[in-house]
Amino acid sequence: MKTKNWGKVYLIMLLVWIPFFGSAKKNNVTIYPMPRGEKISTEYAVSVAGRDVPVYIAKVAPLDKRKRWDAMDKRQCGEGYYDIASFAYFDLNEGKAKITVTVPEQIDSVKVLPSSYGIKPDIKGNKLSFTVSSPQNLTIEVNGEWIRSLHLFVNGPEQNIPDPNDPNVVFYGPGIHEITHVEVGDNKTVYVAGGAVVRLTIGADEPFHVSKFGLKGYSKAFWLKGNNITFRGRGILDASACTVHSRHMIGVRGENIRLEGVILRDAPLWTVPVDCSKNVVIDNIKLLGRRANSDGIDICSSENVLIKNCFIRTLDDLIVLKTPRGMKDMKHIRVEKCVLWNQMAHSLSIGAEITQPIDDVLFTDCDIIHDIGREWALRVYHTDKALVTNVRFENIRIEECNRLMSVWIGKDVWTTDPEPGRIDGVTFRNITAFGKTPNVEVVGFDEMHKAKNILFENIRVNGRSLIKDDVSVNKYSDNVMVK
Repeated sequence: MKTKNWGKVYLIMLLVWIPFFGSAKKNNVTIYPMPRGEKISTEYAVSVAGRDVPVYIAKVAPLDKRKRWDAMDKRQCGEGYYDIASFAYFDLNEGKAKITVTVPEQIDSVKVLPSSYGIKPDIKGNKLSFTVSSPQNLTIEVNGEWIRSLHLFVNGPEQNIPDPNDPNVVFYGPGIHEITHVEVGDNKTVYVAGGAVVRLTIGADEPFHVSKFGLKGYSKAFWLKGNNITFRGRGILDASACTVHSRHMIGVRGENIRLEGVILRDAPLWTVPVDCSKNVVIDNIKLLGRRANSDGIDICSSENVLIKNCFIRTLDDLIVLKTPRGMKDMKHIRVEKCVLWNQMAHSLSIGAEITQPIDDVLFTDCDIIHDIGREWALRVYHTDKALVTNVRFENIRIEECNRLMSVWIGKDVWTTDPEPGRIDGVTFRNITAFGKTPNVEVVGFDEMHKAKNILFENIRVNGRSLIKDDVSVNKYSDNVMVK
């Protein structure tokens, strides 16, 4: 988009916001101030219910496919390969609210994604407007510009904001904060208020070790380790100052842990790894990443995990399940109502590292608005020895993809077990997708290590039903059904 002289306009808008140090509540929406030191977007202005909303920027993977690949494969040189997207957030406390987006140029076309929300904006000159009546994570693409798009995060009302004077609360109020490492133990709450930006840094004497597999060798900026821990708020965690592969933004290990509401920007590694945990809820967090191995949410060897209402746009895997070497089995995992943008790898997947059994996994009611990577949108990717059972991908809407569905057993760079694994029971049901070709595969390894009992039911690709001939099946696959 052409920015023209919008920098001056936004500077004036920013100066208007600066005096406010708390959230601004009026009518049925809550708008949070942008703190000094944050760069404001010069490409979009947003208002809700007639009031201005600050618009932030985030580095995202570039349009050029080779640069995206180099950002992953060459890692350090990829630091310079990025483009700039924009995002804004507010709380809708009740009822409906009209949103207006203004850009520097005439609007000829616009998409508000996910398409399943059915939002058809009104367009007048360089403005578009529409009404929202519920919490949702939206992406707005104007005049075909989809890389430098606007992400709009509409939250529900905040309830029971913690007391900043409570000794069990780590409280970050509006403004800029810097931290290197915070350990959060039993019965603690971390709260990042709307209008706060917590910048993650690396201490000069901070130990750092990289191990090829597992999570123990990597530092965590926030390390939630224990029982009954909450990490919540409306503010932003920013890891832009951290070097690639230096740290996880939020690490989780324990029981009865909840993450909710925050925005995580520019992760240098896996953004939120959850390992050896039980009873974890991750609700309405928003992730924007673009660097090597900047996975969104990695669930490792955990039990009873629910991920819901999240937005993830990042370079590597978005939501992935693993049982790495030295950890335990995994069961009862549910992912629902998420909006996903896959820029390089997998959108929703199990694997590669599966050294212990995985059972009872459901991915459901999710929207994949872009899947432009070199891997698969929906996949069970098995490179080790364990048994994978009872996996369901259901009610998923995919607006763009290169490769659609894969169930695969084999050897790869991630393999640590000499013996291959087995897959028994994977269902793909009620899925719509658009792409150049269906690209569906089921691949077993040998007679003793098969992919079996694989069901494709009510799958529509490019407007037509998936048929058996669309599915590539090797001789080590049993009972593959297309209905």
